[in-house]
Amino acid sequence: MIITLLYFVLFRSAVVEGGLWTEGSGDPSGECMCKAFLPNSTFPVGELISLESTAVEINRKLEIEISKVETYEFKLSIYMAKITNLTVLIKLMENDPDSYSELHLEEVKIKIMQVEALIVELQASIQATSAVLITIREQIRVTVSALTQLEITYDKNLVLVTRREYLILQQKLEACEIRHNEIFNPSIGICNHSGIRRISKPIISQLNADLNGGFKYGGWGKDSKPLPGSEDMYWYYGYTDTLVTKITQYSDYYKLIMRQAFKTHELYVRYQYDWQGTGNNYIVRENTLYYQFRSTFGMAKFNMTSVTAQFKVIPKASTRFSYHYSANQNLDFAADESGLWVTYATEESKGKLVLGKINEETFEVDKVWQTSIFKPSVGNTFMVCGVMYATRSVDSKTEEIFYTFDTRTEKESYVSVPFEKFQDSYVYLDYNPTDQKLYMYNNGYYISYHVWFNREGSRDKLLISK
Repeated sequence: MIITLLYFVLFRSAVVEGGLWTEGSGDPSGECMCKAFLPNSTFPVGELISLESTAVEINRKLEIEISKVETYEFKLSIYMAKITNLTVLIKLMENDPDSYSELHLEEVKIKIMQVEALIVELQASIQATSAVLITIREQIRVTVSALTQLEITYDKNLVLVTRREYLILQQKLEACEIRHNEIFNPSIGICNHSGIRRISKPIISQLNADLNGGFKYGGWGKDSKPLPGSEDMYWYYGYTDTLVTKITQYSDYYKLIMRQAFKTHELYVRYQYDWQGTGNNYIVRENTLYYQFRSTFGMAKFNMTSVTAQFKVIPKASTRFSYHYSANQNLDFAADESGLWVTYATEESKGKLVLGKINEETFEVDKVWQTSIFKPSVGNTFMVCGVMYATRSVDSKTEEIFYTFDTRTEKESYVSVPFEKFQDSYVYLDYNPTDQKLYMYNNGYYISYHVWFNREGSRDKLLISK
């Protein structure tokens, strides 16, 4: 009887729930007699095993594509550096052709052909990855459709386990697509993320436009809210100390690298005006330089279009507290997707950072938030989507975002997002919302970083349509 019942239980688990009808009766000897009536169809175990094998294969393909995307990011940084170096070399040869022989020309031609071949190879790889992602998505769609049919027709408990595995694969595919999209088509101006996930390796453009290694203080970047026609403009300033005497503009990145400025604005003109500033804490927004005024401690704005300046004192702001890497960074300006900001410290806060939102029309600090971090322990701060990020040094080659303050929720958090420094100390770090990059001035060098965000569940602007 036990064997009969065991056989029945095992047989029952292999057919559709509710599809097996049984009846039982007892004979005069006391034995239990069971009769089973089977439906015409049983659960297709072979088909489920085949689908599971497909899941394993899709997972393997996804892992390969994810690693390729990371490789593309690294290659892009290398190719940018190669192109920049070649551009500078060609310009030097154009300016002084007599100093270069035919051998030099042939060598440059070979380098250009090598870079061209690398770019073609990268383009083909990117296109291949996009095509593979489309294929994987179609595989998942077909398989999920088959599983759904199995779920409707057969045992839901067995199918749901495998279906959950496919949902996980689908999520991994979306994460890969988002990563791919963030590198080649960032969602500019979109704040539907939960903060910075990671930062790329440093992209080293070159030494400053003055070609002076002693100009360790300064900054560079793009206009955070450019006027029409100025979307490609870059700016730069560098000096041997924290004094700010001018700002130089370049029409695009090529002109910046070639040191071909289209305008230099002097903040000091003898017998006319003295609008000089101090500290490496300035930004450019709508063709206006926001910086710390030197003569009277306060914030200043210099409109480069009208060549006019305006100054405002921030109540309670103190000159005693600067960042870890540089003196005179008492007022630090930042811009993000939501507007213009300034950070400082007060005697009342005992050196702890205060964050202020600036009204761009009135040039007044409209609202302030008190944080819990001591400003002299901070390397620098920047704003992204209304959230302040603070950095600190980990070692000579590593910096870390260790603290955030969200102005929307008024909540602070301690985090750890490490990123690599080009050299030990730096004096300028700011985020630009127009390209979602960080710009750093590191011992006289132009450095930038790509930024990746946490976008759980985000489906905006994916390369692969659904």
